[in-house]
Amino acid sequence: MHTLWKIQHGRIIDPTCNRDEIGDIFIKDGKIINAMDCSSCGELTIDASGCWVVPGCIDMHAHLREPGEEYKEDIHSGARAAATGGFTALACMPDTSPVNDSGAVTEFILSRAKDAAARIYPIGSISKANRGEQLSEMGELKTAGAIAVSDAGNPLVNSQLMRRALEYASDFNLPLLARCEETFLSSGVMNEGTVATRLGLKGVPTAAEAIMVYRNIALAECTGKKIHLTLVSTEQSVALIRAAKKRGIRVTAGTAPHYCILTDKDVSSYDTNMRVSPPLRSEEDRIALLEALADGTLDVLTSGHSPQSILEKECEFEHAANGMIALETAMPLSLSFVQEGLLTPHRLIQLFSSNPAKILGVAGGNLQSGTVADLTIIKPDAPFLLTENHLASKSRNTPFLNKQMVGSIQLTMLGGAIQYQNQTFPTPVDKEI
Repeated sequence: MHTLWKIQHGRIIDPTCNRDEIGDIFIKDGKIINAMDCSSCGELTIDASGCWVVPGCIDMHAHLREPGEEYKEDIHSGARAAATGGFTALACMPDTSPVNDSGAVTEFILSRAKDAAARIYPIGSISKANRGEQLSEMGELKTAGAIAVSDAGNPLVNSQLMRRALEYASDFNLPLLARCEETFLSSGVMNEGTVATRLGLKGVPTAAEAIMVYRNIALAECTGKKIHLTLVSTEQSVALIRAAKKRGIRVTAGTAPHYCILTDKDVSSYDTNMRVSPPLRSEEDRIALLEALADGTLDVLTSGHSPQSILEKECEFEHAANGMIALETAMPLSLSFVQEGLLTPHRLIQLFSSNPAKILGVAGGNLQSGTVADLTIIKPDAPFLLTENHLASKSRNTPFLNKQMVGSIQLTMLGGAIQYQNQTFPTPVDKEI
């Protein structure tokens, strides 16, 4: 049995130590080791010429639907989709059925994830049944294995409850991930504006998000606690977050690649896969998000993976469910930001790997000696057509299907074991050293 891997000639990018160089990585018994520690055992060599070798991507925001809606996605299919997209770990949102508001549900998710193709980190619900009325037992969730709490797809409107949640979560060292949406303003199906008026669809104003961004920042300032804002989509929100960071408020935030690629004008096709929450915004919002990713205002890129079946999507736009699958497309889409000179490779990997690890307080996000060998090999300039054959998710609700992409995942390794390998990537060579 082989115990030693050598990944050679790749461009190694590790933001945690500012490493960016052509070199080799050695892996023994599932961990990264120094070259000088290699013994004369069997070796499998992977030629990563022309590729980036980076810490495994960590997704902070994915919906896996299990338990309760396994016909859309389950833990194993979601993990396979993650590995296909270069993710070695993902945090799954608690809006399942039943809601992950108890230790029993958290333990169920972890038991199902034991042999999954990616590390699964359960996020518990802030409130019981995700109703926003009573706080969940966060200590129980933490003990069972939850790594964070969130209000997921049901934003916590009660400000007093959110204040208590921030304080309570901090007591258990649980990051709080807040969805920013004033639900009384967000009953529409797309971004409010001229495009919505022309299409005859009810709009959601950007103020619906900005109001809650301001509220959550104010509560973080009031309590002195950390807060992470998920799926930021507007220029107003970016301005509020940027100002809060300058004042030293303990806020981090993220967005998803599709908000930096698509706008409300793309909804003109009435493709229900374009219906997401928050909705696709204006061109000005899209540009503001990209600038915020580059200057550090936004800290992470997440997939926002939200699988829906044809039952929820093959209908009129206003009756369709929100969400698109994104685990397989998040990195290829984001590589376009590097190709356009908007982000450096270092910054992109920081957004997908080291920053999520730091915010969630989980292992990974680096390629330093002694760490578990969770890594991704990316060919940043490899063109491919996204077809159903590329998708490991059970669902197919993506507007990017049959679209040309540039930049593909070549290999995903979890604890020294290959979980995904692109058909075009060279097979590892077996040799003696």
